[in-house]
Amino acid sequence: MNDGKKYGFTTTILHSDRQKPIEHGSLHKPIHTAVAYGYRDVRELVDVFQGKKVGFRYGRQGNPTVTALEEKITRMEEGVSTLCFSTGMAAIGALVQALLRAGDHVVSSTFLFGNTNSLWQTVALQGMPVSFVDATDVANVERSLKPTTRIVFVETIANPRTQIADLARIGALCRERGILYVVDNTMTSPYLFRPKDVGASLVLNALTKSIGGHGNALGGSLTDTGLFDWSRYPNIAENFKRLAPAQCGMAQLRAKALRDFGGALGPEAAHHLAVGSETMALRIERESSTALALASMLSADARVAAVYYPGLPSHPQHAIAKQLFRAYGGLLSFELKEGFDCFDYLNRLKLAILASNLGDTRTLVIPVAHTIYHEMGQARRASMGIAESLIRVSVGIEDTDDLLDDFKQAFNS
Repeated sequence: MNDGKKYGFTTTILHSDRQKPIEHGSLHKPIHTAVAYGYRDVRELVDVFQGKKVGFRYGRQGNPTVTALEEKITRMEEGVSTLCFSTGMAAIGALVQALLRAGDHVVSSTFLFGNTNSLWQTVALQGMPVSFVDATDVANVERSLKPTTRIVFVETIANPRTQIADLARIGALCRERGILYVVDNTMTSPYLFRPKDVGASLVLNALTKSIGGHGNALGGSLTDTGLFDWSRYPNIAENFKRLAPAQCGMAQLRAKALRDFGGALGPEAAHHLAVGSETMALRIERESSTALALASMLSADARVAAVYYPGLPSHPQHAIAKQLFRAYGGLLSFELKEGFDCFDYLNRLKLAILASNLGDTRTLVIPVAHTIYHEMGQARRASMGIAESLIRVSVGIEDTDDLLDDFKQAFNS
């Protein structure tokens, strides 16, 4: 594949490891469990530590297996470099640890994964105010900007209500103002959407979800798209300013969030995630087509009060989704009409599993308000459009007819 040709998405992932020599001709990058790396010449060791030469220092800052995964993700997102972390939340925490200082301001979409919402609430208590806005309209973002705004943070498709941020226009606004634009691509994945196309500076992926896809490894990543001018970012430390401007942001993230804070991804998890990523496109195609069929079926049922799925023409941001995304993904949610108990309904499902995760090969369902969003309280849930009867569905790769039959029989029984 070293012929300069541009290959398709899955072909590129499958053959990514083989772009560099692999030990013993292995088709996958092996799992390297060593924590420390020895050198025959102390001068070489010093050069690696000082960044003058490429190499590994200590397992918290880099590992051959993790590096191979980072290179895969960089290719997926068409970025310039990627850092992997122990979880998706660790990747978001890295933004705070490495890039924000007391008094800095963050603008975030109000439509967020529950733990991300909780993290931003904590950040605000630590002296970095966060403005939560309806990011489906760029005007709301613009009104909230301040001279101290350092980051604008959005999700592509919000979990669980599936609102879609005004991605392209927010990107143009951030580019004009020189603000770091961070886009969480977890719900779409690099297969369905590349945030670089709308001007994202950094792309976040919770690797646990669609990229790994099998519910067997935690991980997160940040990818630098190469679009942001790090020389304009005020919080770069002096020792990193000595690097080329294109490198200083990720260098500071690696040092402050991996070396100092320690949110490193382990090699075993990296291996699972890398192998899982090879079938991502195949899985997401099935999940997306089944999710659309399920959403259509539910929206036609008189016992359902509302269905939230970007693939439905009734979705408020359907036009944006159709324009930007290859398909609409495997996440949907729905509400039952009054008189139907969501607990009783969920207990009657036979194939769908009562569990908290997304992007698994198996379909997973959960009552949102009573579990993953319980902690934030009813008022905050209401501001996010989360009804007390909302059911979240992460559609898996089961045969479509089997899954639709399962949701039907749960009504009929």
